[in-house]
Amino acid sequence: MAEREGLAFETEIESDCAPVADPVLRMIAAGVEVHCLRDLTRGGLATALVEMAEASRLHIEIDESAIPVSNDVQGACEVLGFDPLYVANEGRFVAFVPERYAEKTLAILGCDSFALDARIIGKVTDQNSGLVTMKSMIGAERIVDMLSGDQLPRIC
Repeated sequence: MAEREGLAFETEIESDCAPVADPVLRMIAAGVEVHCLRDLTRGGLATALVEMAEASRLHIEIDESAIPVSNDVQGACEVLGFDPLYVANEGRFVAFVPERYAEKTLAILGCDSFALDARIIGKVTDQNSGLVTMKSMIGAERIVDMLSGDQLPRIC
């Protein structure tokens, strides 16, 4: 989009396209009890989480400060008027695993060059059925909604 509008950035933003099969298969082979996996290609992290919360009728709590967004991407989103939570990520996924497998999952993903930035970003509870809430950088809590309007077009 920046290219189309003739905007230039001081740094080059790298593509997030990456294969997700290998890290997922390593999780399964290591015996991680995977409840659900969801790629972030359409609608980004926020949309994937909202769809999961609504389908499961569970509450997903996330922490904005735990979500890995590079400074370059954050800056580009600010200039272009996008929320990074809703930007498609073609080489990223969210994994729902029991808490007892969280650290093991991070260790497995940390061995993959495409998943080095994997983080625990939240937890699932049975409160407030079907909602995703996020603790913001300033400590306020807000409801995360489904993507509204048109999403950023991808050139694939």
